[in-house]
Amino acid sequence: MLKDKVVIVTGAGGGIGKALAVECAQAGAAVVVNDIGVSLSGETDDLGAAEKVVREIKDAGGRAIASNHSVSDPGEAQAIVQTAIGTFGRIDGVINNAGILRDGFFHKMSFENFDSVLKVHLYGSFNVSRAAALHFKEQGSGAFVHMTSTSALIGNFGQANYMAAKMGIAALSKSIALDMERFGVKSNCIAPFAWSRMTSSLPTDTPEQIARVEKFKQMVPEKIAPLAISLLSGDARVPSGQIFCVRNNEIMLMSQPRPVRSVHSGDGWTADSVLDHALPAMAAQFCPLERSEHVFTWDPV
Repeated sequence: MLKDKVVIVTGAGGGIGKALAVECAQAGAAVVVNDIGVSLSGETDDLGAAEKVVREIKDAGGRAIASNHSVSDPGEAQAIVQTAIGTFGRIDGVINNAGILRDGFFHKMSFENFDSVLKVHLYGSFNVSRAAALHFKEQGSGAFVHMTSTSALIGNFGQANYMAAKMGIAALSKSIALDMERFGVKSNCIAPFAWSRMTSSLPTDTPEQIARVEKFKQMVPEKIAPLAISLLSGDARVPSGQIFCVRNNEIMLMSQPRPVRSVHSGDGWTADSVLDHALPAMAAQFCPLERSEHVFTWDPV
């Protein structure tokens, strides 16, 4: 499905990114495997991670090249795209997957931890997408697949930085879809459920948490690939500006904000009348303070 296409996968040294890079190569794409080789907390982990994935792809008969550039730096993001063009002659797709974690409850979160997560997830997605955008425009085709998260779309404890970044990515994707539709460029999001470096930090302090982690381990990263590959395919049936969720063998289309209830006062509103009438009238449609696990209550299928 991706024969003769060139795809960049960021954060592809392990987990979901590695699975996507390998599966894209198996689908016929030449792949730029981007990973700077650090742990989720930012320490040097394995500077050869990208090279190992490239070797695996080449050993299976595929085409790939490693990139150790940082997505959080605009100049290095340009270098990632130039690696694709200089090596394979073009760029057809980008999977923005790179990410780090700096979890902590909001009242304890430092500016540094908030800033660093946004720089990798949100700014990284912007930097790489922006570097590829002009090439897509000139050739009249191209596809972006951005990784968001149900932690942002629904909610989670202790992840203000991660949630803000991942919700921002959903808005970024929609903006790209709107601005670049006339150039034949598609932009969509995937919220993946899979056991990876990111989910390996889930707490296991209670029997319920242990059970949840065991369910996560059943959801392998390769399950994300069929949807991602289809979104990169260039097929006319591929939509744009959508948010999908993949949970094992399930593919879900996620809702996007729309008005759900309206109240009107011909005389206008006062603070008292808002409290007495407007808010009570809309209360049945208020979103509860739920976390992802409260919404996805059924076992993965």
